[in-house]
Amino acid sequence: MSTRPRAGAALAPAQVEARLRQKRSVAYVAAVHKLDAGGHVHDRHAVDALVAAIREELPDIAIDQYPVGIVARCHLGAPYEVHTLDRQGNIIQHYKTFEPLPPLLAKGRALAVHPHYAFVEIYTDKVIAVTAAGDTAIVKG
Repeated sequence: MSTRPRAGAALAPAQVEARLRQKRSVAYVAAVHKLDAGGHVHDRHAVDALVAAIREELPDIAIDQYPVGIVARCHLGAPYEVHTLDRQGNIIQHYKTFEPLPPLLAKGRALAVHPHYAFVEIYTDKVIAVTAAGDTAIVKG
C-alpha cells in the first residue's frame, strides 16, 4: 500500500518537503540521463518522456511546486559541462565550462558536476541533488 497522498491532494509544506526527500525512481533517473542522447540536437521524445516521468514521479505535488529546472552534467565532452531543462520541459542549452547559467539554475551547477550526483533539481528555495541510484540530498537556500 502506498503512503503517498492521492493525486491532486493539497499537501502542507512539511508534507511537500517530506515527499521531495523521497528516493527518485529508476525510470525518472533514466529519463533525465537520456537528455544527452541526442547530442546537440534536442531529442523531443526524451524531453517528453522526462516531463511524463516528472508527473509520474511527483503526482501528489502541485505543478507550482515542481522543480523550476534541472541541471545535469553534460556528457558531450569538452568544452560542454552541463545542460539545463526548464519547468516547461524544454532543453534550454548545453553550457560550456566558461558560460554562466541563468541565476536561479546557477546554484545547482557545482553539485551537478560533482561525480557523486547524477543531476540536480532546482527549486526556488532549495536544490535537491539526486544520485544515479535515486537517493536525494536537499540543500536549502
